[in-house]
Amino acid sequence: MKQLSRILVPTDLADNSRRALSYGCWLAGEENAALIVLHVASEMSAWEFYSEDALVAGIDTKPWPLDRVLAEATLDLNRFLEPHMSSLKQLRNVTKRVLLGPIAQQINSVAAEEKADLVIMSPRRNRGLRHWLSGGITDRVTRLSPCPVLSITPPLPSQPWRKKYPPLFFGWPRQSTVNL
Repeated sequence: MKQLSRILVPTDLADNSRRALSYGCWLAGEENAALIVLHVASEMSAWEFYSEDALVAGIDTKPWPLDRVLAEATLDLNRFLEPHMSSLKQLRNVTKRVLLGPIAQQINSVAAEEKADLVIMSPRRNRGLRHWLSGGITDRVTRLSPCPVLSITPPLPSQPWRKKYPPLFFGWPRQSTVNL
């Protein structure tokens, strides 16, 4: 099996992606690999709304300068990484990157540019209409990725019985027919 030298962990700064980050830190420590933490900032955060009164009055809003959007996203990424600092400091090489653009395309371009051996993601479990029409980010990254993609999800809770008949009605537990 090929030894991993570079691991890419994209994050959307949600609690769900903490699982992928902690697993990426553990795997990078075990394999003595470099870890690349990537955050692709949302394009919608580039618009500044002054107030609701300005929108009603018809005053135009203006976009933030791109360097300000990237600086804000970098601060958000640093706040997200604070609980993981002890495990990040134990690694030999950790790189943080913040980009702006289409999320799946940026993740795949960074994976190709950095020559990543593995991408670790933690998808959301959404089953909405948008997911059915276009697929999730993890699906799109998996289809186009130049390297393997590992998807880490939390286990689903077990389903309750919900008015089902207990197995007793179907002959279980079976009675012993042997007479002693």
